[in-house]
Amino acid sequence: MSKSSRKKTKEDLYEPSNLLEDLAASSDGPASKLERKIYEKELAKLHVELVKMQYWVKHVGYRLIIVFEGRDAAGKGGTIKRITEPLNPRGCQVIALGTPSDHQKTQWYFQRYVEHFPSAGEIVIFDRSWYNRAGVERVMGFCTEAQTNEFLYSCPEFEQMLVRAGIVLIKYWFSVSDEEQEIRFQSRIDDPTRRWKLSPMDLESRRRWVDFSKAKDEMFAHTNIPEAPWFTVEADDKRRARLNCIHHLLSKIPYEDMTPEAIKLPPRKSGGNYQRPPLNEQFFVPNIY
Repeated sequence: MSKSSRKKTKEDLYEPSNLLEDLAASSDGPASKLERKIYEKELAKLHVELVKMQYWVKHVGYRLIIVFEGRDAAGKGGTIKRITEPLNPRGCQVIALGTPSDHQKTQWYFQRYVEHFPSAGEIVIFDRSWYNRAGVERVMGFCTEAQTNEFLYSCPEFEQMLVRAGIVLIKYWFSVSDEEQEIRFQSRIDDPTRRWKLSPMDLESRRRWVDFSKAKDEMFAHTNIPEAPWFTVEADDKRRARLNCIHHLLSKIPYEDMTPEAIKLPPRKSGGNYQRPPLNEQFFVPNIY
């Protein structure tokens, strides 16, 4: 069967299970956090669709940028991990830039981000992005008010230019309540393997909750443009947030099923006179487990 005859419309590709019915049948009820069993079942389906989407992106030369912004501990990193988990890393990059160098500080503000933009058939995910200027840099005093105002003025024009050039830009804001963020921060403190996730900057941003809220509101007012609107993900329930975000992302991409047909492995050629070297001449990792 040819590829073209196997194509399906996006509406035919995936329909989520009726989670409300599943939740109503559970002991906790629909107001509780999503059960792991239901979450893993839905995530497995979404992973299949993400792979189909990546095949299509590569086939048609699509260029996709996904921006993740939001509060600290809102679940951006966990969602990015679930998106990239089934994908081929050669065609999907995650960009999480650190503090700009002295040299980069003298560049055009968007310059260090542009160099990571996708070529044909590629997906680029920004774990925080150029919106640092309107958020952490502004609130923490790392840029001047004039630089912030210039960013708020130029950012919509910058993104409109990207869209006109054929790049698809999808922006997600992960929203978490003060109470839930407090719980997540404390869990990081209690878990030695996750303390690296809690930086002094995170603690300071928590102290300036209201300042960040005001900065976010003004950022939305300037940059929530028709060509690249903001999509807010309610993230107090991490599992629901991940599923909702992935499902929404898939709904924004007009992909078709381009998955190759399963192949039959060919028989191996005869080894002839080949003999493996003696095992005692090799070093092995000890079987501890």
